[in-house]
Amino acid sequence: MIRVVLYLLVLAGLAWCGVWLIHHPGHVELDWFGAVVSTSAALLVLGIAIAAILVWTIVRFVLGFPSFVAVFARQRRREKGYAALSRGLIAAAAGDARTAGRAATQARKNLKNDPLALMLRAQAAHMNDDGPEARAAFEALAQRDDTRVLGLRGLHAEATRRGDEEAARHFAAAAHQAAPLPWSAQAVLEHRASAGDWEQALATVETSIAARLVDKATGERQRAVLETAIAYDKELSDPEAALKLARSAMRRAPDLAPAVVVAANLLSRRGEIGKASKLIEKAWPRCQHPDIARAYLDVRPGDSTADRLARARTLMGIASFDPVSRMVVARAALATRDFAEARRAMAPLIAEGKRPSVRACLIMAELEEAEHGDLGQWREWLARASRAPLDPAWVADGVVYDHWAPASPTTGKLDAFQWQVPAEREGMAMDAMPPPPRPAPPEAIDATPLDALPPAEPRALAEGGRGAGGAPTSPAAAAPASEPVQPRRPLFYRDKADVVDERHKPIPPAANGATEPAAAPGSGIVVSGPSESGGQKSDASDGGPIGSLAKPVGPEPENAGDAHPPVR
Repeated sequence: MIRVVLYLLVLAGLAWCGVWLIHHPGHVELDWFGAVVSTSAALLVLGIAIAAILVWTIVRFVLGFPSFVAVFARQRRREKGYAALSRGLIAAAAGDARTAGRAATQARKNLKNDPLALMLRAQAAHMNDDGPEARAAFEALAQRDDTRVLGLRGLHAEATRRGDEEAARHFAAAAHQAAPLPWSAQAVLEHRASAGDWEQALATVETSIAARLVDKATGERQRAVLETAIAYDKELSDPEAALKLARSAMRRAPDLAPAVVVAANLLSRRGEIGKASKLIEKAWPRCQHPDIARAYLDVRPGDSTADRLARARTLMGIASFDPVSRMVVARAALATRDFAEARRAMAPLIAEGKRPSVRACLIMAELEEAEHGDLGQWREWLARASRAPLDPAWVADGVVYDHWAPASPTTGKLDAFQWQVPAEREGMAMDAMPPPPRPAPPEAIDATPLDALPPAEPRALAEGGRGAGGAPTSPAAAAPASEPVQPRRPLFYRDKADVVDERHKPIPPAANGATEPAAAPGSGIVVSGPSESGGQKSDASDGGPIGSLAKPVGPEPENAGDAHPPVR
């Protein structure tokens, strides 16, 4: 407003001067070396003003020429630098490391400490595996106030890349303190989770939720996982706090099976059998997990196998169509030697058109061995188990584990363990393939009657069933007339001395007359033969191998009954 008033005052003054000159024109006469110039006073004033402006413009140009040249050169370098920066960013995005490196050098030469030039320098060094150069660029970015977080993120990435956990943890914490962002919160959380510092990790999650760095569902899930982890650590030292944390985790994530298991175990140890049973019965419709079934069957230590079978029936009554419920009943029935109920429970899982899983095949193998002592059926089910679909297991980062953990042992990612079916290895879906087509019959068939063929010679029989002249003969023709020909039995029903195909290797007798373990082809399990009594003591749960029938190859885990058949 003041500038407008001043501008108007100046215009008013000039207008007044012009009007005054018009009313007082005057006369001016100039004698310069004999030349006389006469004019009015107004024109003389105007001429003097124009001359002064020209003189001032010339003087200003002469005095400002050096600075003008410097500004022009600076602007030229800036244009070249931004052109190189543009080429470098495009090359970096396209994966052209060589062009990006050359462009970064030109941009650094022309733009020096420009943030974009430093970022391109770091990116080009990263693409060319030049760690020291990338660290130098990110350190230069971290020293600037406007690019501090960018530099710290780059330093964190470089430290993670070279495996320096301490440096990565330091840079992530510094970045999170400077500006809480989703990536810094996630990095701090993963570092604390990989170190097993569950309480500090829980504090980080709560801070992220308060700052709205994660969505509510993700934050509640992470809280539940960390509360379960803390409950596991305090299960023996502080059972009350552990039970409170486990119940809180169940409220936040009802489908988190480890939280249900730890809460039920704590209630069972306190003698609150009814509360533990109701807790599992309430959680079972949402989460049918073998560990939960095991905790339910073991809720009262020392119970008989009949009591365990009754509890298994309760679980199947809650979720009758779930395979885990049926396998729990089948295992419990096997423990009581109620083979009819075990078969009824397994019938829908092995019906025609179904592909039973590995665990279902192993249960059927144990059932055949325990009920009938049928070695042929036992072998047949074990062979099917080697090609059957895998059962769900704890999978984290593509690796199958026997037990749940709050974070991935490989990457430190929280809640990386998922209960899912592992990826099947090549050749596991053989049962689902259609049978090969039958070969076409030959064009000409020799219709010579068998009675017209010459009798087989004893020497020919010893040479593998060929008669005179090398013509093949049947075993029925070579056998004496007084001995009837034995009918050929199916492949799955054979004695120990019968020859089997490549999938069913014969079991050589041991020194003490027992049957040596035989490996089911491609299954990764060790199988022991049937016992002399025709039965096996089996665990009532369905998690992992069945009693002594199968166990993982390699070192035995802490709880062998909880282990699942390994995936190779």
